[in-house]
Amino acid sequence: MKGAATAAAAAVPLTAVVAILIAAGVANAAPRDSGSGERADLVVLNGAIYTQDVQQTWVQALAVRDGRYIAVGSNSAVRERSGPRTQVVDLHGRMVMPGLIDAHIHAVEGAIEDLYACIFASTSTVEQIRAKLAECHRKAAPGEWLQGGSWDSDFFAQHRIASPRKWLDDIVGDQPVLLSDDSHHNVWVNSAALQRAGVTADTPDPIGGSFQREAGSRRPNGIALEAAAEVMSGQVPQRSPADMRRAVLHSQALAHRYGIIGYKEADATEPVVAAYHEVEKGGELSMYVSACISTLAQQKTPTTPLDLDRVERIHAAYGGHLMAADCVKFYLDGVPTPARTAAMLAPYVPDANGDITRGLLHVEPLTLIADLIELDKRGYTVKMHAAGDWAIREGLDAVEATRKVNGSDGPHHELAHAGFVAESDFHRFAQLNVIADQSPVIWYPSPIIEAVGAAVGAERASHYWPMHSLLANHARLAAGSDWPSVVPSMDPWGGVEAMITRSDPYGNSPAQLWPEEAVSLTDALLIYTLGGARALRREQQTGSIEIGKSADFIVLNHNLFKEPAAAISDVRVDMTFFQGREVYSRY
Repeated sequence: MKGAATAAAAAVPLTAVVAILIAAGVANAAPRDSGSGERADLVVLNGAIYTQDVQQTWVQALAVRDGRYIAVGSNSAVRERSGPRTQVVDLHGRMVMPGLIDAHIHAVEGAIEDLYACIFASTSTVEQIRAKLAECHRKAAPGEWLQGGSWDSDFFAQHRIASPRKWLDDIVGDQPVLLSDDSHHNVWVNSAALQRAGVTADTPDPIGGSFQREAGSRRPNGIALEAAAEVMSGQVPQRSPADMRRAVLHSQALAHRYGIIGYKEADATEPVVAAYHEVEKGGELSMYVSACISTLAQQKTPTTPLDLDRVERIHAAYGGHLMAADCVKFYLDGVPTPARTAAMLAPYVPDANGDITRGLLHVEPLTLIADLIELDKRGYTVKMHAAGDWAIREGLDAVEATRKVNGSDGPHHELAHAGFVAESDFHRFAQLNVIADQSPVIWYPSPIIEAVGAAVGAERASHYWPMHSLLANHARLAAGSDWPSVVPSMDPWGGVEAMITRSDPYGNSPAQLWPEEAVSLTDALLIYTLGGARALRREQQTGSIEIGKSADFIVLNHNLFKEPAAAISDVRVDMTFFQGREVYSRY
């Protein structure tokens, strides 16, 4: 851990001035005030308030009126804003900071899994999965789809199951089953599910995916990768509008518990966008949501052009004040696990059959460029899933072509995950105004990282997620959980810790992953606040505690700057405030 702390301390020169101020304990710069003299609705006193405002990084108190900060500074200065109807909160020295923003999450999907699915940990053994499925089968209605997961990406390499399809059949019989892997890119199904989808030995593999086959025959063995997984997932009936609405409220409650006041729904189908719209219309939405309109069902071939009319219709029909359908999601490739579907510049390690591949691009470059130019012109952010360095380069090339046509002042487009990046491409993120949307909750040493190493080789796997290098090249970063992929919850604090230590925040592994890429606590918090606000296109509204901004802040039970980095994952949020209103309390 000492090595990680040393790496973190030296990690990022970009915020050296702020780090010096923190180390020196500078708590109170000149108080700031809106100057209006208005009485506050809320006054918060006696705190260690970390503002993210470099002009006064630490203050004691803040005042809020009509959901916005009107005073930030010392206790004495802010107390003057109190009136007979002002709510006063005494922090007793606790730390306050801006609320966090998860820039990449599948929140409704995760909530639906929480509420309705058959869930088991990706570390589950064969026996544990069997027991869980048998339990879920007993509780399910006859003929109802049994959906859940998640199985480890390397599960079938570690456990020799001759026919995954038959193995499921033995447990659940003719009840259709669909289980996602930890990446949520691939699925495991039984015979009944294949039958409902009409998939047989004669079914060709879809472009961009494959049905794995049983040895010596063409019969599907129950494992479907990428586009084939989408074929299977498309057979599962959509949840009702009432279920979807419940899922939105459930995900919002979870977010507030963890100190999250906004997030980016990274792949939102129309029913998901509609559910957020209904919750906001009903006055129950209390966070910022940017919904990235899903194009996955449209990506039939790498040259299929985007249905822009559909995007515009969804944007116009469901936009609101807190929820904006202002983003479009593309998948440029898959995942760099044993599925070998991420697009890589150099080949993967040969698979069990001795086959060599570099993965596949899901969108042909000229098609991507044409779509991106039009979406950029219309003002949409484009979030591009790009796990491999070849896909990253394709995305950067498409943005470069777009900037040449439309100019450089368009939206901040995003490359999601950006785990493998060629060194020669580091500088292009800042040059092209592209956000690197990273997933620190899933990239510390863990089973999925081991699975990646098995596919790409140990040397390449040890140079994964170049966060410090991107910052050193002035790239703008945001962070997201990618929940429910890999992680059991959207809890961001393990991700904050892992950025600094490059270690497993939960103590399951003593290893570090590329410790030279550690960042400071200052930068980790900046990425999760202002970095996320920028990804939501709300950096002028939230992400820091400054006069005029929305009062979106959280109260922590520990001061992060006074705790060892290895303790950050243990922090608890005592209170969450959104637009000056308490939306969560631990007490």
